[in-house]
Amino acid sequence: MKYRAVIKQTGDWWIGWLVDLPGVNAQERTRGRVVESLRIGAQEMLETEVPFEADAVMTTLEIPTPAWAFDPMSAV
Repeated sequence: MKYRAVIKQTGDWWIGWLVDLPGVNAQERTRGRVVESLRIGAQEMLETEVPFEADAVMTTLEIPTPAWAFDPMSAV
């Protein structure tokens, strides 16, 4: 499977995260290592079994759209 990753250098560090798998992120000294850390993190997340709990509830949250994400065509 393929997942979108954001990877950038900040000072002496490379940081990255997977857009499609929230919670998978990494910080390493080289680009290659951050990519590998993201691969490992994604694999571990996808292999983790989450047991069903009878009192658990799945819900959705309404989050306001940030100003930078405003689509001027939606007002037309």
